Amino acid sequence: MTGNHKGTSITRRRALVVSGGTVAAGGLAVAGFQSAFADTADGTDADATASARSTSSECLTLMSSVTEGPYYLDGALVRKDITEGKAGVPLTLRLTVVDATDGCTPVKGAAVEIWHCDAWGYYSGYTTANPGGSAPAESEEGDSADDQTYLRGYQIAGADGVVRFETIFPGWYTPRTCHIHVKVHTGGEKEDGTYEGGTVNYTGQLFFADDIAEEIFTLAPYAKHTGSYTVLADDMVYDGGGAAGGLLTLKAVHKKDPSKGYKGSLTLAVDPDAENTGAGSGGGGTPPSGAPSDAPTGTPPSGAPTDGASPSASAS
Repeated sequence: MTGNHKGTSITRRRALVVSGGTVAAGGLAVAGFQSAFADTADGTDADATASARSTSSECLTLMSSVTEGPYYLDGALVRKDITEGKAGVPLTLRLTVVDATDGCTPVKGAAVEIWHCDAWGYYSGYTTANPGGSAPAESEEGDSADDQTYLRGYQIAGADGVVRFETIFPGWYTPRTCHIHVKVHTGGEKEDGTYEGGTVNYTGQLFFADDIAEEIFTLAPYAKHTGSYTVLADDMVYDGGGAAGGLLTLKAVHKKDPSKGYKGSLTLAVDPDAENTGAGSGGGGTPPSGAPSDAPTGTPPSGAPTDGASPSASAS
């Protein structure tokens, strides 16, 4: 089923929205990052350390590969903070890449690439693609983000296989549930601020528990996007496989105030000798308004995914 998120007034939302919508949320993100992304003195945090220590019991199942969707762009920058000033609830990601074919050992040098929509459902490079429901135009956010690069980036794993990203909680768009796209590359190198060469070993998506996502979407600036939100059970890509299917472990920075941000973690168990085309499996739905006319690398792909779905059900 779907959950209807209307622009109803509630106490928490009013505290965040009254006179200042996006500006207030921007301040929220900055303040939240200071606590959500604070590491310990040696450059690691307790969650990342715990994740690295527990890999052997968490990575026995190879991650489920799915389509990269129509919003992928080449040339994302190597950087930890991918927000570029985009407003939203802070989200810190700690992803650990391990070799599922070799005792779940960390994959040193693996390049993890992520990309996702902003709080109103817009992707950089495709800012005129209608996210469905009712949302302001992306240009109304009033931020200084680069419309070709925001909320996209790479990080390269150290000896522990861990990468860290600072971002915001993604919004949603029809007909998808809340998600983050991810690729794992090996064999390439950093060049001109991006990652070049090598092989894509895994293409997947990261997912969020429904109750947490739905609470976030009552806050500013998310609440300005109203309509029918797709829950995990009805999503065309999430396979119900829990962590192996990309479901993040989430921890609130402050349990009583979700606006302060979340920490998300997951072990990505991959085969570093495999090659993944990004076609993947799972249907997902084309962008609600079709291919945007200003797509920087051409129109989103419309070919049928490898699971045999029709072209009109290509994943996003």
